[in-house]
Amino acid sequence: MEQVSRQLAEIHQLDNIIGKSHSMQIVFTAIKAASSSNATILIQGESGTGKELVANAIHYNGERRNHPLITVNCSALSENLLESELFGHIKGSFTGAIKDRIGRFEEAEGGTIFLDEIGEISPYIQVKLLRVLQEREIERVGESKTRKIDIRIITASNKNLFDLVKSGEFREDLYYRLKVFPINVPTLKERKDDIPALTHHFLKLYNRSTAKNIKRISHQAMQVLLDYHWPGNVRELENAIEHAFVLCDGEEVDIFDLPVELRKTEYQHIPPQQPAPVIHKPRKPIKFNRDELLQLLNECDWNKAEVARRIGLSRTAVWKYMKKWDIPLQRSDI
Repeated sequence: MEQVSRQLAEIHQLDNIIGKSHSMQIVFTAIKAASSSNATILIQGESGTGKELVANAIHYNGERRNHPLITVNCSALSENLLESELFGHIKGSFTGAIKDRIGRFEEAEGGTIFLDEIGEISPYIQVKLLRVLQEREIERVGESKTRKIDIRIITASNKNLFDLVKSGEFREDLYYRLKVFPINVPTLKERKDDIPALTHHFLKLYNRSTAKNIKRISHQAMQVLLDYHWPGNVRELENAIEHAFVLCDGEEVDIFDLPVELRKTEYQHIPPQQPAPVIHKPRKPIKFNRDELLQLLNECDWNKAEVARRIGLSRTAVWKYMKKWDIPLQRSDI
């Protein structure tokens, strides 16, 4: 039984990466393969998909795990600052260089350097990085002495680097040096099967950090999470759960605890060629008051059918509540 439990944990989670979907199983397999090699890795995926988590998993499951993992966000620094950050400099090499400084490549000696947003680097830095990949040596800014380095290089980009190559913004030779072993991280809308597990993970995470005891998320609230298109990916889902922890004062996260932009999502119908299966499963209505019903009506542009779907009632029941609380059937009648 313990062995089965370990196998299930391995399938659904690798380090801090959670997912049982087919697309994430491909990522897990790629991480394990990359960890056992010393190849240069290119991780591609939209912002918020967890590219840095993938880089961490590769490093900490590989032979270099006991050596440094150095992360550099290449989009956060200008060309000159990035050059100094990566390669280091000697005293007097430029204004403000009051002493020698070791660069991030040297700091990563024996370990891994993770260059995030690699698609943002300038042509000049691209040339210098190409030499590092080819020769495994660097020169500090202002110094002619070469220094050998032993590092593993992992890069990531939320842009399609091949498109940048075609547009002339990124060197083709550098691109092929970086993508020795590419890993593509799927968007959250491509792995919606993972939303319940991710939500449960974030509930446990914020229970620990807030000292609350929220045990679950309601069926209706989960349906909203599943219907939403998640442009911000897993990072946005985590932010939504953190938002819910601010508002929720019970043991269950409900619709009205979620950010308003999620609750405004239109229902995502399944295309005609893939008819939705008929599931005869009763949905437990949620408790709400007049103000909350008015808020939901406004969010749904006074579409009573959509309101009914979100709160697990029939359209007739919604009309009855509106009559009970003296809410007009049309917004214009208010």
